[in-house]
Amino acid sequence: MRHGSLEVLLIGAKGLENSDFLNNMDPYVIITCRTQEKKSSVASGMGTEPEWNETFVFNVSGDVTELSIKILDSDMGNADDFVGQAKIPLEAVFEERKIPPTAYNVVKDEKFYGHIRVGLTFTPEAINDRGVEEESYGGWKQSTY
Repeated sequence: MRHGSLEVLLIGAKGLENSDFLNNMDPYVIITCRTQEKKSSVASGMGTEPEWNETFVFNVSGDVTELSIKILDSDMGNADDFVGQAKIPLEAVFEERKIPPTAYNVVKDEKFYGHIRVGLTFTPEAINDRGVEEESYGGWKQSTY
């Protein structure tokens, strides 16, 4: 079982399908790690090559196997359009602790629609010398004994 924090650096995307026919689309991202969800800012008017350069932190506990990144186009007055999705396996970052920014395929209806660049860092939770995880409460640690 993995315990710690997963830092996700969302850099940008290229080659996305343009879901706005008259204007540049306004993409944003929803990143899901198990039950935790984080939303990026809207890259207003950036179209098919948005840049975010934002960092998100997820608490990891249990058997998390992948990160899901869903790209949507923000539409005023209408439902937001689904642009595509990337699924990122996490086993490599758990072993290596850090994966530099890497391009992952964006897929929609089983077709390739560009890629999204993401960097990952995993920081395991501290284990004390007795092999027992310690809980942190606002800057101080409480012993389990």
